[in-house]
Amino acid sequence: MKKDLVKKSNSLTEAYYSLSVTEYRVLHMVFSALSEFEVNKEFYKKVRFTVRADDYMQLFNVDRATAYQALKDASERLFNRYFTYDEVIDESLGLYERMKARWVQKIGYIEKSASITLYLTPDVLSMVGQLKEKYTYFQLCQMADLSSIHAIRIYEMLMQWRSTKTVPSITIEELRDRLGIQPDEYPRMYDFKKRVLDYAVKIINENTDIIASYEQQKSGRHITGFVFKFKPKPSKSKNTVAPKRDPNTVDIFTNITDAQIAKYSTILCKLGSISDLSNFPDYPSFANWIAKILRDPESANSIHAKRIFKALQTETDFKC
Repeated sequence: MKKDLVKKSNSLTEAYYSLSVTEYRVLHMVFSALSEFEVNKEFYKKVRFTVRADDYMQLFNVDRATAYQALKDASERLFNRYFTYDEVIDESLGLYERMKARWVQKIGYIEKSASITLYLTPDVLSMVGQLKEKYTYFQLCQMADLSSIHAIRIYEMLMQWRSTKTVPSITIEELRDRLGIQPDEYPRMYDFKKRVLDYAVKIINENTDIIASYEQQKSGRHITGFVFKFKPKPSKSKNTVAPKRDPNTVDIFTNITDAQIAKYSTILCKLGSISDLSNFPDYPSFANWIAKILRDPESANSIHAKRIFKALQTETDFKC
């Protein structure tokens, strides 16, 4: 499994909403954590998720002051945010119900630790995590340098069609709604293309793992919609010289025996330095989650895995 993997239903990918870049990032950091294991919806309705400023800094390459202010701002606005999506009534008849739902049930901000705590709504919980069908997936780290919410939404729209690498024709009205653009914003097509589409495609191509493009669809002289396409960027050569390593880098390794995993997950779950990673009701549940990461670090959020392995190396008697 890819690091920082987000899985969300296609209905949520196609939903209409307006979020700031920070609000989007905060929610999807939580979604990324949920993708690590099977989600028990009843259990997670009661779980408080935590997003720390330190994790935000590392994932999105921002300084501490920026991360602190971003999380504080998001905590004040996210409670009132909602999204609009289509719920299937009868797929064979093409019958759908247009629904509105909130992202979070409750949200708070802890000033001392500069962290957000939140509870997702049941609607959101049903649309993220280990989904079996009709879902979109991508690595959150690929969006780390996207400063435009329009670019972020277009990138995830492209990821929904990763098998064909072509998004079917989407009308102007549908695209504007999906990007959260208000009726009085960019009313002229020239401005919409230049300030929204062209800019979004430019920074996607500069900062992600794909090269994107779009084509206009016309009826006579009038533009009626767009078709988006993408192709993966070429992989870097295996002969590329690795950058000089920081001597304090903590390696993540996998040569740990089952007995060691059982022993050290029990120890690690009680350490204060990583206690904020726990959204679990008891130590055994947290220990099981840690054990899974010790066994397969690639299956976990990379920031969480690094913190757990650092604690293993520096706060226990483990010898590799």
